[in-house]
Amino acid sequence: METRSTRRKKPSHIAENGIDRISDLPDAVLHHILLLLPIKSIAQTSLLSKRWRSLWSSFPDLDFTTININPNTISSINHNPNTKNSQSHSSSTTGLDFITRVLGHRDKNSDLRFLRFRGSLSFSHLNGIIRRAIRHNVQQLDVEVATDDYFNFPRSIIASESLRVLKLKSRFPGFRLPPSSVMKDGFRSLHTLSLSLIILHNQPSLVDLFSSDSSSFPLLKKLSLDACFGLRHLSVGCKALEELTLENCFQLQDLSISGPKLERLRVARCFDASGGKSWVEINVPRLKILHWVHNAITDYSDLENLSLLQEVSIGFFVLHEDVSVVKLHSVSNFLSGLSHANYLTLESQCVQILSSNNYFAVYLQPFNNLRSLELHTGFKKNNVLGLACLFRSSPALHTLILKIINDYKIERRQWNRDLWDMSSSEEEQFWESQTHTLKSFLHHLKVVKIHGFLECENEVSLAKFLLKHGKALQEMTLCTGHSSARDSLRRQKIRSQMMGFSWASSNAKITFH
Repeated sequence: METRSTRRKKPSHIAENGIDRISDLPDAVLHHILLLLPIKSIAQTSLLSKRWRSLWSSFPDLDFTTININPNTISSINHNPNTKNSQSHSSSTTGLDFITRVLGHRDKNSDLRFLRFRGSLSFSHLNGIIRRAIRHNVQQLDVEVATDDYFNFPRSIIASESLRVLKLKSRFPGFRLPPSSVMKDGFRSLHTLSLSLIILHNQPSLVDLFSSDSSSFPLLKKLSLDACFGLRHLSVGCKALEELTLENCFQLQDLSISGPKLERLRVARCFDASGGKSWVEINVPRLKILHWVHNAITDYSDLENLSLLQEVSIGFFVLHEDVSVVKLHSVSNFLSGLSHANYLTLESQCVQILSSNNYFAVYLQPFNNLRSLELHTGFKKNNVLGLACLFRSSPALHTLILKIINDYKIERRQWNRDLWDMSSSEEEQFWESQTHTLKSFLHHLKVVKIHGFLECENEVSLAKFLLKHGKALQEMTLCTGHSSARDSLRRQKIRSQMMGFSWASSNAKITFH
Protein backbone atom coordinates (compact mmCIF):
# COMPACT_ATOMS: atom_id res chain seq x y z
CA MET A 1 0.00 0.00 0.00
CA GLU A 2 1.35 3.41 -1.01
CA THR A 3 1.72 5.72 1.97
CA ARG A 4 1.74 9.49 2.06
CA SER A 5 5.46 9.47 2.88
CA THR A 6 6.35 7.33 -0.15
CA ARG A 7 3.94 8.92 -2.65
CA ARG A 8 5.73 11.07 -5.18
CA LYS A 9 4.14 14.14 -6.69
CA LYS A 10 4.09 14.10 -10.50
CA PRO A 11 5.28 17.18 -12.37
CA SER A 12 2.43 19.51 -13.30
CA HIS A 13 2.81 18.78 -17.02
CA ILE A 14 2.43 14.99 -16.48
CA ALA A 15 -1.14 13.67 -16.54
CA GLU A 16 -2.44 11.11 -14.02
CA ASN A 17 -1.96 8.30 -16.53
CA GLY A 18 1.71 9.24 -16.89
CA ILE A 19 1.42 10.75 -20.36
CA ASP A 20 3.26 14.05 -20.94
CA ARG A 21 0.87 15.77 -23.33
CA ILE A 22 2.47 19.22 -23.15
CA SER A 23 5.87 17.99 -24.32
CA ASP A 24 4.22 16.43 -27.35
CA LEU A 25 3.08 19.82 -28.62
CA PRO A 26 4.96 21.24 -31.66
CA ASP A 27 8.03 23.36 -30.99
CA ALA A 28 6.39 26.49 -32.39
CA VAL A 29 3.44 26.17 -29.97
CA LEU A 30 5.69 25.58 -26.95
CA HIS A 31 7.92 28.50 -27.93
CA HIS A 32 4.84 30.73 -28.06
CA ILE A 33 3.76 29.57 -24.58
CA LEU A 34 7.24 30.05 -23.11
CA LEU A 35 7.38 33.58 -24.48
CA LEU A 36 4.86 34.57 -21.80
CA LEU A 37 7.45 33.82 -19.07
CA PRO A 38 10.50 35.81 -17.89
CA ILE A 39 13.69 34.65 -19.57
CA LYS A 40 15.16 32.99 -16.46
CA SER A 41 11.96 31.02 -15.90
CA ILE A 42 12.18 29.79 -19.49
CA ALA A 43 15.77 28.69 -18.86
CA GLN A 44 14.67 26.70 -15.81
CA THR A 45 12.36 24.56 -17.96
CA SER A 46 15.48 23.02 -19.52
CA LEU A 47 15.91 21.01 -16.29
CA LEU A 48 12.71 19.04 -16.95
CA SER A 49 14.01 16.73 -19.67
CA LYS A 50 16.11 16.41 -22.80
CA ARG A 51 13.09 17.52 -24.81
CA TRP A 52 12.85 20.79 -22.87
CA ARG A 53 16.63 21.33 -23.05
CA SER A 54 16.31 21.18 -26.81
CA LEU A 55 13.44 23.69 -26.71
CA TRP A 56 15.51 26.10 -24.64
CA SER A 57 18.65 25.85 -26.77
CA SER A 58 16.60 26.64 -29.87
CA PHE A 59 14.28 29.24 -28.31
CA PRO A 60 13.99 31.98 -31.02
CA ASP A 61 12.88 34.99 -28.93
CA LEU A 62 15.38 36.15 -26.31
CA ASP A 63 14.13 39.06 -24.21
CA PHE A 64 16.69 39.91 -21.51
CA THR A 65 15.01 43.13 -20.36
CA THR A 66 14.25 41.51 -16.96
CA ILE A 67 17.99 40.93 -16.41
CA ASN A 68 20.02 43.60 -14.59
CA ILE A 69 23.24 44.61 -16.34
CA ASN A 70 25.53 47.26 -14.84
CA PRO A 71 29.20 47.68 -15.77
CA ASN A 72 29.96 49.80 -12.69
CA THR A 73 29.09 46.87 -10.49
CA ILE A 74 31.15 44.58 -12.72
CA SER A 75 34.15 46.88 -12.29
CA SER A 76 33.59 46.93 -8.52
CA ILE A 77 33.60 43.16 -8.38
CA ASN A 78 36.85 42.95 -10.30
CA HIS A 79 38.60 45.41 -8.05
CA ASN A 80 36.92 44.99 -4.69
CA PRO A 81 34.83 41.83 -4.33
CA ASN A 82 34.40 42.28 -0.58
CA THR A 83 32.37 45.49 -0.65
CA LYS A 84 29.11 45.75 1.25
CA ASN A 85 27.17 45.74 -1.99
CA SER A 86 28.83 42.62 -3.32
CA GLN A 87 25.54 40.76 -3.33
CA SER A 88 23.84 43.19 -5.71
CA HIS A 89 27.04 43.46 -7.74
CA SER A 90 27.12 39.72 -8.08
CA SER A 91 23.58 39.63 -9.42
CA SER A 92 24.55 42.21 -12.05
CA THR A 93 27.58 40.18 -13.09
CA THR A 94 25.40 37.10 -13.23
CA GLY A 95 23.00 38.95 -15.50
CA LEU A 96 25.72 39.72 -18.06
CA ASP A 97 27.21 36.24 -17.73
CA PHE A 98 23.75 34.75 -18.17
CA ILE A 99 23.28 36.50 -21.54
CA THR A 100 26.75 35.41 -22.66
CA ARG A 101 26.14 31.80 -21.57
CA VAL A 102 22.74 31.60 -23.27
CA LEU A 103 24.16 32.77 -26.59
CA GLY A 104 27.31 30.66 -26.19
CA HIS A 105 25.46 27.38 -25.52
CA ARG A 106 22.80 27.95 -28.12
CA ASP A 107 22.10 25.31 -30.77
CA LYS A 108 24.40 26.28 -33.65
CA ASN A 109 21.75 25.50 -36.24
CA SER A 110 18.95 27.51 -34.62
CA ASP A 111 18.15 31.04 -35.78
CA LEU A 112 17.13 33.96 -33.57
CA ARG A 113 13.87 35.74 -34.28
CA PHE A 114 14.62 38.59 -31.88
CA LEU A 115 17.13 39.62 -29.25
CA ARG A 116 16.29 42.40 -26.81
CA PHE A 117 18.29 43.69 -23.83
CA ARG A 118 18.72 46.84 -21.72
CA GLY A 119 21.52 47.82 -19.38
CA SER A 120 25.02 49.21 -18.94
CA LEU A 121 28.05 47.40 -20.28
CA SER A 122 31.35 47.92 -22.05
CA PHE A 123 31.62 48.20 -25.81
CA SER A 124 33.56 44.92 -26.01
CA HIS A 125 30.70 43.09 -24.24
CA LEU A 126 28.11 44.85 -26.45
CA ASN A 127 30.00 44.02 -29.62
CA GLY A 128 30.45 40.40 -28.53
CA ILE A 129 26.75 39.91 -27.84
CA ILE A 130 25.75 41.45 -31.18
CA ARG A 131 28.29 39.37 -33.12
CA ARG A 132 26.90 36.17 -31.60
CA ALA A 133 23.36 37.27 -32.48
CA ILE A 134 24.36 38.02 -36.07
CA ARG A 135 25.91 34.53 -36.35
CA HIS A 136 22.52 33.10 -35.39
CA ASN A 137 20.84 35.12 -38.16
CA VAL A 138 18.92 37.39 -35.79
CA GLN A 139 15.96 39.10 -37.45
CA GLN A 140 15.10 41.75 -34.83
CA LEU A 141 17.70 43.42 -32.61
CA ASP A 142 16.52 45.83 -29.91
CA VAL A 143 19.31 47.28 -27.75
CA GLU A 144 19.32 50.11 -25.20
CA VAL A 145 22.62 50.59 -23.40
CA ALA A 146 24.85 52.98 -21.49
CA THR A 147 28.62 52.73 -21.83
CA ASP A 148 31.63 54.28 -20.09
CA ASP A 149 32.67 56.08 -23.27
CA TYR A 150 31.47 56.74 -26.79
CA PHE A 151 31.26 53.53 -28.75
CA ASN A 152 31.40 52.81 -32.46
CA PHE A 153 28.43 51.42 -34.32
CA PRO A 154 28.90 47.61 -34.41
CA ARG A 155 30.05 46.91 -37.97
CA SER A 156 28.93 43.29 -37.87
CA ILE A 157 25.38 44.61 -38.28
CA ILE A 158 26.01 46.31 -41.61
CA ALA A 159 26.49 43.18 -43.73
CA SER A 160 23.79 41.08 -42.04
CA GLU A 161 21.43 39.51 -44.54
CA SER A 162 18.95 38.31 -41.91
CA LEU A 163 18.38 41.50 -39.90
CA ARG A 164 14.94 43.02 -40.49
CA VAL A 165 14.55 45.33 -37.47
CA LEU A 166 17.31 47.29 -35.71
CA LYS A 167 16.68 49.53 -32.70
CA LEU A 168 19.86 50.89 -31.14
CA LYS A 169 19.57 53.46 -28.35
CA SER A 170 22.41 54.84 -26.28
CA ARG A 171 21.41 56.24 -22.92
CA PHE A 172 24.86 57.78 -22.39
CA PRO A 173 27.18 59.07 -23.78
CA GLY A 174 26.31 58.11 -27.38
CA PHE A 175 27.67 56.20 -30.35
CA ARG A 176 29.45 57.08 -33.58
CA LEU A 177 28.42 55.96 -37.03
CA PRO A 178 31.09 54.69 -39.42
CA PRO A 179 31.67 56.72 -42.60
CA SER A 180 29.02 56.46 -45.29
CA SER A 181 31.55 54.69 -47.51
CA VAL A 182 31.70 51.84 -45.00
CA MET A 183 27.91 51.52 -44.77
CA LYS A 184 27.47 51.70 -48.55
CA ASP A 185 25.67 48.65 -49.94
CA GLY A 186 24.79 47.53 -46.40
CA PHE A 187 21.54 46.82 -44.58
CA ARG A 188 20.15 44.98 -47.57
CA SER A 189 17.30 43.27 -45.69
CA LEU A 190 16.47 45.95 -43.09
CA HIS A 191 12.81 47.02 -42.86
CA THR A 192 12.93 49.11 -39.64
CA LEU A 193 15.78 51.27 -38.31
CA SER A 194 15.70 53.30 -35.08
CA LEU A 195 18.86 55.08 -33.86
CA SER A 196 19.06 57.29 -30.77
CA LEU A 197 21.90 59.46 -29.41
CA ILE A 198 24.25 59.53 -32.38
CA ILE A 199 27.45 61.57 -32.27
CA LEU A 200 28.26 63.10 -35.66
CA HIS A 201 30.68 65.93 -34.86
CA ASN A 202 33.24 64.59 -37.34
CA GLN A 203 30.57 63.59 -39.86
CA PRO A 204 27.91 66.34 -39.87
CA SER A 205 26.23 65.12 -43.05
CA LEU A 206 23.97 62.16 -43.73
CA VAL A 207 23.09 63.36 -47.21
CA ASP A 208 24.39 60.23 -48.94
CA LEU A 209 23.32 57.48 -46.53
CA PHE A 210 19.51 57.68 -46.91
CA SER A 211 19.25 59.46 -50.26
CA SER A 212 17.40 58.06 -53.26
CA ASP A 213 20.73 57.50 -55.00
CA SER A 214 22.15 55.42 -52.16
CA SER A 215 22.44 51.66 -52.60
CA SER A 216 21.88 51.12 -48.87
CA PHE A 217 18.51 50.35 -47.28
CA PRO A 218 16.69 49.12 -50.41
CA LEU A 219 13.85 47.62 -48.31
CA LEU A 220 13.68 50.18 -45.48
CA LYS A 221 10.06 51.06 -44.59
CA LYS A 222 10.39 52.74 -41.19
CA LEU A 223 13.19 55.10 -40.10
CA SER A 224 13.58 56.91 -36.76
CA LEU A 225 16.52 59.18 -35.89
CA ASP A 226 16.65 60.74 -32.41
CA ALA A 227 19.22 63.05 -30.82
CA CYS A 228 21.74 63.20 -33.67
CA PHE A 229 24.30 65.57 -32.17
CA GLY A 230 26.33 67.42 -34.76
CA LEU A 231 23.98 66.57 -37.62
CA ARG A 232 23.61 69.57 -39.93
CA HIS A 233 22.68 68.14 -43.32
CA LEU A 234 20.19 65.35 -43.90
CA SER A 235 18.60 63.98 -47.04
CA VAL A 236 16.07 61.14 -46.89
CA GLY A 237 14.75 59.57 -50.05
CA CYS A 238 14.67 55.79 -49.51
CA LYS A 239 12.46 54.36 -52.21
CA ALA A 240 10.57 51.91 -49.97
CA LEU A 241 10.24 54.22 -46.94
CA GLU A 242 6.71 54.57 -45.53
CA GLU A 243 7.29 56.23 -42.14
CA LEU A 244 9.95 58.73 -41.01
CA THR A 245 10.52 60.17 -37.53
CA LEU A 246 13.18 62.79 -36.79
CA GLU A 247 13.49 64.20 -33.27
CA ASN A 248 15.86 66.31 -31.15
CA CYS A 249 18.30 67.25 -33.91
CA PHE A 250 18.90 70.77 -32.64
CA GLN A 251 21.85 71.60 -34.93
CA LEU A 252 20.13 70.64 -38.16
CA GLN A 253 20.41 73.28 -40.88
CA ASP A 254 18.96 71.71 -43.99
CA LEU A 255 16.56 68.84 -44.53
CA SER A 256 15.42 67.28 -47.79
CA ILE A 257 12.70 64.62 -47.75
CA SER A 258 11.35 62.75 -50.75
CA GLY A 259 10.10 59.28 -51.48
CA PRO A 260 7.40 57.70 -53.61
CA LYS A 261 5.91 55.65 -50.74
CA LEU A 262 6.31 57.85 -47.66
CA GLU A 263 2.95 58.25 -45.88
CA ARG A 264 3.77 59.33 -42.29
CA LEU A 265 6.25 62.02 -41.28
CA ARG A 266 7.07 63.37 -37.82
CA VAL A 267 9.72 66.05 -37.21
CA ALA A 268 9.99 67.37 -33.63
CA ARG A 269 12.39 69.74 -31.85
CA CYS A 270 14.76 70.14 -34.78
CA PHE A 271 16.75 72.88 -36.56
CA ASP A 272 19.17 75.46 -35.21
CA ALA A 273 17.19 78.37 -33.76
CA SER A 274 20.25 80.46 -32.80
CA GLY A 275 21.22 81.53 -36.31
CA GLY A 276 22.66 80.41 -39.62
CA LYS A 277 20.89 79.70 -42.87
CA SER A 278 18.45 76.81 -42.78
CA TRP A 279 15.97 75.27 -45.17
CA VAL A 280 13.54 72.40 -45.59
CA GLU A 281 12.25 70.74 -48.75
CA ILE A 282 9.49 68.12 -48.71
CA ASN A 283 8.29 66.46 -51.90
CA VAL A 284 6.24 63.41 -50.96
CA PRO A 285 3.24 62.68 -53.22
CA ARG A 286 1.73 59.97 -50.96
CA LEU A 287 2.12 61.73 -47.61
CA LYS A 288 -1.02 61.40 -45.46
CA ILE A 289 0.09 62.32 -41.92
CA LEU A 290 2.48 65.14 -41.00
CA HIS A 291 3.44 66.16 -37.45
CA TRP A 292 5.77 69.17 -37.40
CA VAL A 293 6.18 69.88 -33.69
CA HIS A 294 8.17 72.57 -31.84
CA ASN A 295 10.67 73.08 -34.66
CA ALA A 296 12.62 76.28 -35.22
CA ILE A 297 11.49 78.29 -38.24
CA THR A 298 13.77 77.76 -41.23
CA ASP A 299 14.81 80.54 -43.59
CA TYR A 300 13.35 78.73 -46.55
CA SER A 301 10.52 76.21 -46.92
CA ASP A 302 9.31 74.35 -49.97
CA LEU A 303 6.52 71.77 -49.64
CA GLU A 304 5.29 70.26 -52.89
CA ASN A 305 3.05 67.44 -54.12
CA LEU A 306 1.19 66.94 -50.83
CA SER A 307 -2.22 66.48 -52.42
CA LEU A 308 -3.11 63.39 -50.32
CA LEU A 309 -2.59 65.04 -46.94
CA GLN A 310 -5.15 64.06 -44.33
CA GLU A 311 -3.89 64.84 -40.81
CA VAL A 312 -1.47 67.69 -40.05
CA SER A 313 -0.16 69.11 -36.76
CA ILE A 314 2.08 72.19 -36.82
CA GLY A 315 4.02 73.90 -34.04
CA PHE A 316 6.99 76.27 -34.25
CA PHE A 317 9.65 77.14 -31.70
CA VAL A 318 10.30 80.88 -31.66
CA LEU A 319 13.43 82.08 -29.87
CA HIS A 320 12.60 85.77 -30.32
CA GLU A 321 9.16 87.37 -30.47
CA ASP A 322 10.11 89.43 -33.53
CA VAL A 323 10.12 87.14 -36.54
CA SER A 324 12.04 88.38 -39.59
CA VAL A 325 10.35 88.89 -42.93
CA VAL A 326 12.42 86.03 -44.35
CA LYS A 327 11.06 83.64 -41.76
CA LEU A 328 7.52 84.97 -42.19
CA HIS A 329 7.79 84.20 -45.88
CA SER A 330 9.08 80.72 -44.97
CA VAL A 331 6.10 80.12 -42.65
CA SER A 332 3.74 81.29 -45.38
CA ASN A 333 5.30 78.89 -47.90
CA PHE A 334 5.18 76.07 -45.37
CA LEU A 335 1.49 76.56 -44.62
CA SER A 336 0.68 76.98 -48.31
CA GLY A 337 2.14 73.54 -48.94
CA LEU A 338 -0.45 72.11 -46.53
CA SER A 339 -3.45 73.49 -48.40
CA HIS A 340 -4.82 70.01 -49.22
CA ALA A 341 -5.06 68.91 -45.55
CA ASN A 342 -8.35 67.55 -44.19
CA TYR A 343 -7.53 67.85 -40.45
CA LEU A 344 -5.23 70.61 -39.19
CA THR A 345 -3.91 71.36 -35.69
CA LEU A 346 -1.93 74.54 -35.01
CA GLU A 347 -0.02 74.99 -31.75
CA SER A 348 -0.06 78.28 -29.82
CA GLN A 349 3.23 79.67 -31.22
CA CYS A 350 1.94 79.20 -34.75
CA VAL A 351 -1.30 81.01 -33.92
CA GLN A 352 0.72 83.79 -32.28
CA ILE A 353 2.85 84.23 -35.41
CA LEU A 354 -0.27 84.48 -37.57
CA SER A 355 -1.78 86.96 -35.10
CA SER A 356 1.21 89.28 -34.76
CA ASN A 357 1.80 89.95 -38.43
CA ASN A 358 -0.51 91.43 -41.05
CA TYR A 359 1.66 89.58 -43.56
CA PHE A 360 -0.64 86.57 -43.44
CA ALA A 361 -3.80 88.57 -44.10
CA VAL A 362 -2.55 88.70 -47.69
CA TYR A 363 -0.28 85.69 -48.17
CA LEU A 364 -2.05 82.81 -46.39
CA GLN A 365 -3.42 80.42 -48.99
CA PRO A 366 -6.89 78.87 -48.52
CA PHE A 367 -7.37 75.37 -47.10
CA ASN A 368 -10.17 74.34 -49.43
CA ASN A 369 -10.24 70.69 -48.29
CA LEU A 370 -10.08 71.43 -44.57
CA ARG A 371 -12.88 69.83 -42.56
CA SER A 372 -11.53 70.05 -38.99
CA LEU A 373 -9.37 72.82 -37.50
CA GLU A 374 -7.92 72.64 -33.98
CA LEU A 375 -6.23 75.75 -32.59
CA HIS A 376 -4.23 76.04 -29.36
CA THR A 377 -4.13 79.66 -28.23
CA GLY A 378 -3.66 81.87 -25.20
CA PHE A 379 -6.49 83.97 -26.67
CA LYS A 380 -4.73 87.24 -26.10
CA LYS A 381 -6.36 90.35 -27.49
CA ASN A 382 -4.32 90.30 -30.72
CA ASN A 383 -5.09 86.61 -31.34
CA VAL A 384 -8.42 87.55 -32.92
CA LEU A 385 -6.50 88.73 -36.00
CA GLY A 386 -4.87 85.34 -36.44
CA LEU A 387 -8.13 83.48 -35.80
CA ALA A 388 -9.98 85.59 -38.36
CA CYS A 389 -7.20 84.97 -40.87
CA LEU A 390 -7.48 81.20 -40.37
CA PHE A 391 -11.29 81.23 -40.51
CA ARG A 392 -11.16 83.17 -43.76
CA SER A 393 -8.75 80.58 -45.17
CA SER A 394 -11.03 77.67 -44.20
CA PRO A 395 -14.08 78.23 -46.43
CA ALA A 396 -15.52 74.71 -46.11
CA LEU A 397 -14.71 73.97 -42.46
CA HIS A 398 -17.03 71.56 -40.65
CA THR A 399 -15.53 71.41 -37.12
CA LEU A 400 -13.70 74.09 -35.13
CA ILE A 401 -11.88 73.16 -31.90
CA LEU A 402 -10.33 75.87 -29.73
CA LYS A 403 -8.09 74.83 -26.84
CA ILE A 404 -7.47 77.94 -24.76
CA ILE A 405 -4.22 77.94 -22.79
CA ASN A 406 -5.04 79.98 -19.72
CA ASP A 407 -1.99 81.80 -18.39
CA TYR A 408 -3.07 83.17 -15.04
CA LYS A 409 -0.16 85.63 -15.06
CA ILE A 410 -1.90 87.49 -17.89
CA GLU A 411 -5.04 89.36 -16.87
CA ARG A 412 -7.95 88.83 -19.25
CA ARG A 413 -11.05 90.99 -19.17
CA GLN A 414 -14.17 89.19 -17.99
CA TRP A 415 -17.49 89.45 -19.77
CA ASN A 416 -19.50 91.76 -17.52
CA ARG A 417 -22.67 93.08 -19.13
CA ASP A 418 -26.38 92.73 -18.73
CA LEU A 419 -28.53 91.21 -21.44
CA TRP A 420 -30.31 94.48 -22.17
CA ASP A 421 -26.98 96.31 -22.60
CA MET A 422 -26.95 97.09 -26.35
CA SER A 423 -23.39 98.45 -26.47
CA SER A 424 -20.71 96.47 -28.31
CA SER A 425 -17.22 95.73 -27.10
CA GLU A 426 -14.13 96.22 -29.25
CA GLU A 427 -13.95 92.45 -29.83
CA GLU A 428 -17.61 92.27 -30.92
CA GLN A 429 -17.14 95.15 -33.32
CA PHE A 430 -14.11 93.42 -34.84
CA TRP A 431 -15.95 90.15 -35.45
CA GLU A 432 -18.95 91.95 -36.92
CA SER A 433 -16.60 93.69 -39.35
CA GLN A 434 -15.49 90.24 -40.57
CA THR A 435 -18.99 88.97 -41.41
CA HIS A 436 -18.70 89.45 -45.16
CA THR A 437 -15.20 87.98 -45.59
CA LEU A 438 -16.13 84.97 -43.41
CA LYS A 439 -19.38 84.26 -45.26
CA SER A 440 -18.33 80.85 -46.66
CA PHE A 441 -16.81 79.81 -43.33
CA LEU A 442 -20.01 80.72 -41.46
CA HIS A 443 -22.22 78.92 -43.98
CA HIS A 444 -20.34 75.61 -43.61
CA LEU A 445 -19.38 75.48 -39.91
CA LYS A 446 -21.45 72.89 -38.02
CA VAL A 447 -19.54 72.00 -34.82
CA VAL A 448 -17.71 74.28 -32.38
CA LYS A 449 -15.86 73.06 -29.27
CA ILE A 450 -14.08 75.49 -26.97
CA HIS A 451 -11.94 74.00 -24.18
CA GLY A 452 -10.78 76.19 -21.30
CA PHE A 453 -13.76 78.51 -21.68
CA LEU A 454 -13.64 81.00 -18.77
CA GLU A 455 -16.31 83.44 -19.99
CA CYS A 456 -13.77 86.15 -20.79
CA GLU A 457 -14.51 88.96 -23.22
CA ASN A 458 -12.68 87.41 -26.20
CA GLU A 459 -14.28 83.99 -25.75
CA VAL A 460 -17.85 85.16 -25.25
CA SER A 461 -17.58 87.65 -28.14
CA LEU A 462 -16.45 84.90 -30.52
CA ALA A 463 -19.13 82.47 -29.33
CA LYS A 464 -21.77 85.19 -29.72
CA PHE A 465 -20.58 85.94 -33.26
CA LEU A 466 -20.61 82.28 -34.32
CA LEU A 467 -24.10 81.80 -32.87
CA LYS A 468 -25.38 84.95 -34.54
CA HIS A 469 -24.03 84.21 -38.03
CA GLY A 470 -23.42 80.45 -38.16
CA LYS A 471 -26.31 79.41 -40.40
CA ALA A 472 -25.25 75.74 -40.53
CA LEU A 473 -24.27 75.50 -36.85
CA GLN A 474 -25.58 72.38 -35.13
CA GLU A 475 -23.54 72.05 -31.95
CA MET A 476 -21.53 74.37 -29.71
CA THR A 477 -19.78 72.82 -26.68
CA LEU A 478 -18.14 75.09 -24.09
CA CYS A 479 -15.86 73.27 -21.65
CA THR A 480 -15.02 75.06 -18.42
CA GLY A 481 -13.01 74.03 -15.37
CA HIS A 482 -13.96 73.96 -11.70
CA SER A 483 -14.88 77.24 -10.10
CA SER A 484 -15.63 78.76 -6.70
CA ALA A 485 -19.19 79.44 -5.54
CA ARG A 486 -18.82 83.13 -6.40
CA ASP A 487 -17.53 82.33 -9.90
CA SER A 488 -20.29 79.77 -10.37
CA LEU A 489 -22.95 82.44 -9.87
CA ARG A 490 -21.23 84.73 -12.36
CA ARG A 491 -20.87 81.89 -14.87
CA GLN A 492 -24.51 80.96 -14.49
CA LYS A 493 -25.48 84.55 -15.27
CA ILE A 494 -23.30 84.63 -18.41
CA ARG A 495 -24.61 81.28 -19.59
CA SER A 496 -28.16 82.52 -19.24
CA GLN A 497 -27.25 85.57 -21.31
CA MET A 498 -25.66 83.38 -24.01
CA MET A 499 -28.83 81.34 -24.28
CA GLY A 500 -30.58 84.63 -25.05
CA PHE A 501 -28.19 85.67 -27.83
CA SER A 502 -29.40 85.81 -31.41
CA TRP A 503 -29.01 82.44 -33.17
CA ALA A 504 -28.83 82.11 -36.97
CA SER A 505 -29.43 78.36 -36.92
CA SER A 506 -32.65 76.91 -35.54
CA ASN A 507 -30.92 73.51 -35.23
CA ALA A 508 -28.07 74.74 -33.03
CA LYS A 509 -27.56 73.35 -29.54
CA ILE A 510 -25.27 74.82 -26.92
CA THR A 511 -23.81 72.66 -24.13
CA PHE A 512 -21.70 73.63 -21.10
CA HIS A 513 -19.29 71.12 -19.56
